[in-house]
Amino acid sequence: MSFRDPRVLKFESKLKREVFDLIDAELEVRFGHRYPLRPNRPEEGETSNPEHDGLFRIGAAFSPGYGSEHGAGYIIDARLATFSDVPHDVEKDIETFAVERLRTRLAEVFPDRELEVRRDGHVFKIIGDLRIR
Repeated sequence: MSFRDPRVLKFESKLKREVFDLIDAELEVRFGHRYPLRPNRPEEGETSNPEHDGLFRIGAAFSPGYGSEHGAGYIIDARLATFSDVPHDVEKDIETFAVERLRTRLAEVFPDRELEVRRDGHVFKIIGDLRIR
């Protein structure tokens, strides 16, 4: 059995609903029409959770940061649900757009926290004021 503080659950729920779900929708509008979905993937908007439909799945998982340059934070997980080859320059455009929107949304949704999005090795991570409140 694990213990999850309700304040952490509230923070993570807000992060998903008000940051990642919105960015997912923006990615769908901007890039979603470019590639066919995997055969088992529902069209965008067909499920109650944006992670489960459309071309994009974006979210984050907490990492204690052992061995990390930036320490503890939320590692960004972004995936495309297609079997098509996506050119590197398109992947870079998607990444740049998502990271810029993430930085903007974090500041809007959590104005009382100093949060940053930084590259940590080959992934992006949300770091900064992650104290339980």
